[in-house]
Amino acid sequence: MPTSSPQRLRTTVFSPRLAALMDDHTGQDVFRLEPDTIGVAGPEVMDRVLAARRATETERPTFKPLLGRSIPRAEASAVTRTVGADVREALRHPLPKDVDLSGPWPWTGHYVLRDLILGRDPYRLRLLMSRRLELTPVLTWSVVTLGAALPRLPRQGDGRTALADRTAGAMGYQERRYAMGMYRRSAAPVCFTVSTLVANALWLGFPFADDTPNRNIVHETLRLLPPSWNLLRNASPEYPAVDGRIGSKDDVLLLPLLSHRDPALWDDPEAFRPDRWDGLDPDRTPGYLPFGHASERCWGRHMVLPLAELLLTRIRESGLVVDPDQRTAKVPLLGLLGVDEVRLKKPARFR
Repeated sequence: MPTSSPQRLRTTVFSPRLAALMDDHTGQDVFRLEPDTIGVAGPEVMDRVLAARRATETERPTFKPLLGRSIPRAEASAVTRTVGADVREALRHPLPKDVDLSGPWPWTGHYVLRDLILGRDPYRLRLLMSRRLELTPVLTWSVVTLGAALPRLPRQGDGRTALADRTAGAMGYQERRYAMGMYRRSAAPVCFTVSTLVANALWLGFPFADDTPNRNIVHETLRLLPPSWNLLRNASPEYPAVDGRIGSKDDVLLLPLLSHRDPALWDDPEAFRPDRWDGLDPDRTPGYLPFGHASERCWGRHMVLPLAELLLTRIRESGLVVDPDQRTAKVPLLGLLGVDEVRLKKPARFR
């Protein structure tokens, strides 16, 4: 499918290290990145590495130890189910008709989602959802510590999320600090990931053909700009047996960013082509790992997809447009891969 004229005028500028990674290693399956790190982008080797053992607690992206305290899988599963229930409840209600989706994305989308899902939670919890806290972990934990030092959180109330009710049960300063840290750990990634995903879709593909399903737009966006663009596995005795190029002391960095652009796996890999997903099953497409491996899929995928489609539907119905004067967007080297800003505006005739 030929790229539309507005799309051709846009340039995506990757950080130098990301650009070098793609230039040097796209199409390779196993390669050395650092003296102690092997990169893996071949689908067969990625499958074998990820199936060799489960992720350890320090390798899990969301549920790493918190305040020096391990998060058991049972607790992680329970918290994820709680957040999932809150997202399903939010999806039962339409976005308010007066919600303004114009402005800089992903910031705008992040705060729309925060208010949609968590809008009736206590202020000290909603404050934890600020994107500004991403500037430094010190700032994040300063806000957590201040909130935990206040008297205990209010008990259950009308409209409050199940996650807030879970947090409110924490007694004492240390337990409140842990509970508030868990609130941010579990809820913020949903808003961060969805708003980044939609911003990426707007940059890569807007304007969308009227007959293009949102699901196709989302999967093609996840292919070209997967928010979780790498998966780290620390050195482990299972891995040299998987592939002789991996040493016993080598960490392994699996790179969906590269497998998603491998010309051996994708026709016209650099082009934004949502129509390719008409005939592809995202759960069975080799090398496509936006939510991890089949053996251990990200628990959040069932929240991310419907929320992204909800926002895309409203944007497509609203008449908003990506600022035609914006020609470039940068993709910085961050844990969550995405364009730094996309300006969504009302058409000139409506301003």
